[in-house]
Amino acid sequence: MVDRDKVLIGVGAGVAAALLAAACVLLVIWLYRRRASVSARTRSVESPSATLRADGARCASLDSSVSVSVVSESLADWGHPPPAKRAAFWAWRGGAAGNNGREPPPLTVSGIPKYHYKDLQKATSNFTTILGQGSFGPVYKAAMATGEVVAVKVLASDSRQGEREFQTEVALLSRLHHRNLVNLVGYCVEKGQRILIYEYMSNGSLARLLYGDNKRNLSWQERLQIAHDISHGIEYLHEGAVPSVIHRDLKSDNILLDHSMRAKVADFGLSKEEVYDGRKSGLKGTYGYMDPDYMSTNKLTKKSDVYSFGIILFELITAINPQQGLMDYINLAAIGGEGRVDWDEILDKDLLVGSIPEEVRMLADVAYRCVNKSPRKRPWISEVTQAISRLRQRQLTKHDALTLPRSETRTVLRRIEYQHVELSDLTSMKELTPIRA
Repeated sequence: MVDRDKVLIGVGAGVAAALLAAACVLLVIWLYRRRASVSARTRSVESPSATLRADGARCASLDSSVSVSVVSESLADWGHPPPAKRAAFWAWRGGAAGNNGREPPPLTVSGIPKYHYKDLQKATSNFTTILGQGSFGPVYKAAMATGEVVAVKVLASDSRQGEREFQTEVALLSRLHHRNLVNLVGYCVEKGQRILIYEYMSNGSLARLLYGDNKRNLSWQERLQIAHDISHGIEYLHEGAVPSVIHRDLKSDNILLDHSMRAKVADFGLSKEEVYDGRKSGLKGTYGYMDPDYMSTNKLTKKSDVYSFGIILFELITAINPQQGLMDYINLAAIGGEGRVDWDEILDKDLLVGSIPEEVRMLADVAYRCVNKSPRKRPWISEVTQAISRLRQRQLTKHDALTLPRSETRTVLRRIEYQHVELSDLTSMKELTPIRA
């Protein structure tokens, strides 16, 4: 009997041990699977690139798809983005002190190289080689150790919009690349500073050339080329970028020229993607260039950029500052004597030579269509580009005709006459047909 009890006790103990072992195995398997599942979810939401921390510890590029998503998210939250999202995207906001001494969250940055503050400090001779002053902050000329010359724009400490503009510019220019857009070379976020580094444009801004202390007399060929370059840059933003971008602050100060006098559009801090078109937002822009319809409705469209470009075209042919009553001069000239447009009254005196005024008047007609009070009656930027291209081709053909034998000159002159008719038809239309709704 005793032996039987011992056997039963041994069997029971063995079964209990087996059940305990099985339970332990199941627990281990469950924990392993749970951990693997969490890791998989974490990997699925993480960017494939490395991250940038406020101390500049490390940085790597994002692919284009990530870049686009960053732009969309940041611009969608322009009104009052959630604090958590702002902190996650803009890790260095307020620096370590703004986070009670704790390290701020990591920030992913799209494909833009990071520069060290000490290198920029040395390249700008301790930030003394100033080129100009903008709403964002001062701009310095920098000679890098590699021999590259760049422009360094530093966010002013008292700038209210600077941080948001900084974010927008980095996000947009990481995906926008065109020969008529100023190239963003890099950025820096060390020592509590927010700095943007651009390609150096040796001839400065169009505003400086037209109105600055050392202004220069631009030839008609130069002005026409500048207009052509600007229109191509805007056309890329409106028609080539995906999603389309509305610049929102086109002005002669934001048109920069390189050593060859080729123009590029700059300063995208106020820009918006067209996917948010139709939404009302706070007015942004510069007095004298802002679309009256946008000012009255708060609705931003591509036609707002077309209006601003029309003002720039009038600047090129009149050399009158928009903030000194340019639109008043335009309206007076448009209702000249006997009810006919008389642009000669406001043309830059440097252009009143030879046969050039005829072509200038054509460009003025195009510009006047751009500044129509009704956005619906303004042309699309692609139509403006086409008109300027024809005018430029006409100018080049006329120049070539002067060097051709007499037998070929007649053919060239007939071609010029045909182009003149085409341009006249385009600029005399009461309402240009939109390319698309």
